[in-house]
Amino acid sequence: MTSTTTGRPVEPGDDEENGHPEADPGPAADAPPGRAGDPFDRDDLPTPRGATRALLVSLLRPMRGRVVVAALLLLIQQAAVQAGPLLVAYAIDSGVPAFRDEDYGPLIAVALGYALCSAGAGAMQYAFIRASARVNQDVLLDLRGRIFRHAQALSVDFHERYTSGRLISRSTTDVESLRELLSEGLQELIGVVLSFVTISLTLLWLDVATGAAAVLSFVPLYLLVRLYRRRAAVIFASRSTAIAGVIVKFAETMNGIRPVRAFRREAVNDEVFRGLNEEHRRTNGDAMLENARYVVGSRLVANTAVAGIVLWGAYRVASGSLALGVLAAVVLYLRRLYDPIDRLSMFLNSYQSAAASLEKIAGLLAQTPTVPDALEPRELPPLTGGHPGREVVFDAVRFAYRTGGEVLPRFDLTVPAGQTVAVVGSTGAGKSTLAKLLARFYDPTEGRVLLDGVDLRDLATPELRRGVVMVTQEAFLFSGTVAENIAIGSPDATRAEIEQAAKAIGAHDFIAGLPDGYDTDVRKRGGRISAGQRQLVAFARALLADPAVLILDEATSSLDIPGERAVQRAMDTVLHGRTAVVIAHRLSTVEIADRVLVMEHGRIVEDGAPAELIGGPGRFAGLHRAWRESLA
Repeated sequence: MTSTTTGRPVEPGDDEENGHPEADPGPAADAPPGRAGDPFDRDDLPTPRGATRALLVSLLRPMRGRVVVAALLLLIQQAAVQAGPLLVAYAIDSGVPAFRDEDYGPLIAVALGYALCSAGAGAMQYAFIRASARVNQDVLLDLRGRIFRHAQALSVDFHERYTSGRLISRSTTDVESLRELLSEGLQELIGVVLSFVTISLTLLWLDVATGAAAVLSFVPLYLLVRLYRRRAAVIFASRSTAIAGVIVKFAETMNGIRPVRAFRREAVNDEVFRGLNEEHRRTNGDAMLENARYVVGSRLVANTAVAGIVLWGAYRVASGSLALGVLAAVVLYLRRLYDPIDRLSMFLNSYQSAAASLEKIAGLLAQTPTVPDALEPRELPPLTGGHPGREVVFDAVRFAYRTGGEVLPRFDLTVPAGQTVAVVGSTGAGKSTLAKLLARFYDPTEGRVLLDGVDLRDLATPELRRGVVMVTQEAFLFSGTVAENIAIGSPDATRAEIEQAAKAIGAHDFIAGLPDGYDTDVRKRGGRISAGQRQLVAFARALLADPAVLILDEATSSLDIPGERAVQRAMDTVLHGRTAVVIAHRLSTVEIADRVLVMEHGRIVEDGAPAELIGGPGRFAGLHRAWRESLA
């Protein structure tokens, strides 16, 4: 440990927000930092083959009935819309001649039929929008919930390597891309497909030659669409990554606004953000240019085809081989056939964007926890000995971080039930790693961590979290009242129990002095109260949870001297009879321990009672002397 500084020692695997290396006990643990091919070095995680399609199917399967109903509504709507040109052809070829003979019935029938088709198309369109909107929103509701639940279920090492900004991008920007596809793109696609099928069949029925010419004109359009899809897929994947980069940098800067201001990083951050923003602008521009190429090309093909077919049809009308009403219907149908081609680009844009986003989401959801739940969970044995503590054993434990070599090359330790052990040592000695293994934020690379003889990997997560509680240096408070934050570990606690825990830890007086007392909203991350007060709330939270094992990882380093002394007085009561592991930075914290461990390079180099080590010639005695001199 560092002896006199007030800063926090940096350990491998510490908080990502502080820029420390991350931990991963997986098979690639011995890989060098920043090795090529590490999926966490990229915005997108590797997606297993077929995972994207499987995700989409799983989202739509529960709603397949409503999807079928929506498709039928759109089919009826298209039928009503496509009946219009047929009515026009009938009016020209039959209604007008009948009108000359003073027979008004055919034209009246055409007018009524056209009005009914228009009204029916509008009604079906309204019904379709309502039905599809419900499907869209239910799909997005399900997807957001999956992302949130899965992100919470993933292990701590995942979150230390995959930034919160990327998770925000997955659950907002990428989900929004899927929303655009479902709410607008699919309707365009289905409309184009139905228009193509119904109009092609109608044209073939009206005149085989004209219908065949119209269908053949779609061959160059199909090739154009294929080219656009292939080029746009790359562009939209790059755009999604660029958007995520902007979000990540923005979130990182705002979360670290204090060090940004303290170290005058504004200009540097602005330069980095400008580059990311420029990349976002460039990829957006590439997407628009590619879309413009497609629109121009498709219009050129469509207009050429329409002009050719109309000229040919006019020649046939003049020669008497084609009725004028049929030509009029053909012209109307051709416009309806080719007009959606422009709108198809909207679908293709939505599709490419959503495909890239859905692939990233599927990659995230394909991640599995490196600290999995027990398949056949065991229960802890009943407490014995008249105290609430449990025995902790590190049995031949080895642990390696992803970014370097082993932190714990071979570690054996037994902490008897009810004993308070303080762990000290220099930066990188493995102190915080020891605490995180005991809290099962990671699993050992080899060996076992036992709680009353039960491997932590065999315990159900709720059983483990009831038995082991960790208080870290950064006392994180959630938005809500002080009472709600204290009761997080024991949500059924009464107000009297909450206040009793606060009194035991010495937090009651300052809480009572807040504007609304225990009902005061601490706001975002507890920003309404000081760092030391947040730490006291965290201690009260741990005490109320009543764990058998309490881990304090630099937990008093945010407190001033009076606050630290108040907490230490309360700790005598809090830790009495309970098993406790105290990762100590300030040597004053060691005074409450029954036993002190001095660690170097992942090994215990000194082990004994505080008084015994202080009086000896070892490393702890030297650290203690330096600490005493710093107080003089």
